[in-house]
Amino acid sequence: MNELFEDFDEIADLAEGLEDPEAGGRIMAIMELADSADPAAIPYLAKAITDEDAGVRKQAAIAFTDFDGPDTSAALVGALTDSDPDVIAAATVSLSELKDPAAGDSILPHLEDEDPVKLAACLSGIKELRRPEAIGAAIKAIQHETPDVRIQAVGVIGWLQDEMSLPALREATKDTDPKVRRTALSALGFSKSEHAEVTLINGLSDHEWIVREAAAETLAKSGGTACLAPLRVALLDDYWQVRLKAVRTLGKLKATEAAMEIGPMMDLPVPNLRKECAAALGELAVPETIQFLEKYADDTDPDVRKNVRWALGKLAA
Repeated sequence: MNELFEDFDEIADLAEGLEDPEAGGRIMAIMELADSADPAAIPYLAKAITDEDAGVRKQAAIAFTDFDGPDTSAALVGALTDSDPDVIAAATVSLSELKDPAAGDSILPHLEDEDPVKLAACLSGIKELRRPEAIGAAIKAIQHETPDVRIQAVGVIGWLQDEMSLPALREATKDTDPKVRRTALSALGFSKSEHAEVTLINGLSDHEWIVREAAAETLAKSGGTACLAPLRVALLDDYWQVRLKAVRTLGKLKATEAAMEIGPMMDLPVPNLRKECAAALGELAVPETIQFLEKYADDTDPDVRKNVRWALGKLAA
């Protein structure tokens, strides 16, 4: 706690600024209360988030990013019904910053709210708190008509890392919205089951590149030997972003059989991809790939140079 504000009376003195007839003065008071980082400021901020001025309410919602706990989440949940979309947006962001599991107490009763904006925000807020009580509502929300609600619901399930929810996540990978499918594939990273791997491999063939990218990336966490051949096919994807994640994953999985396919990709005119190729070739340490690395020891991109020289050092060891 900031020593300047250890005395509750000093917080009360700062809070007097909330009575300023000018909105600007009240906003300054909120900023000072936030800077205190003193939990004693929470009741004052909770009052400010109901101020008549939308700018003041928005600043109060922003200020709550510096606080945690049930009282904070209760105030933010209340702000989700504000008439101003900027206030709702600020409250949504602050909800997602909560880390104290107890903060979920104020969110749980709203996980079946009919307002999709509020429901999505509450799911987002509960996600990293890992409250098991949220699993039922999250699975139900996967069927919601609003994509953002479905995305947040999948996120809740993924963070809980419950193998019993695997069927729901696998079903979400077939969603009509690519962002939902992408989030579901990423959420499968916790599972080592064969069913999860099969689903991720199928994701490499999705018609949207952002979904294929997520599948290629997530296989680094939960993939086995069955995914190596499909990942090697992904090295030829039309999108370099997918290729990059496939390269990275093959490197992490020590797929030495892919080294001579990754090597020629060093010639592609995408620095980020060359950087990943160099890193993967260093991980795989196949002597025949030195020829592909040496050409780029003095690459114009410093990150590529760094990775190439590291990889050459690994190969020379």
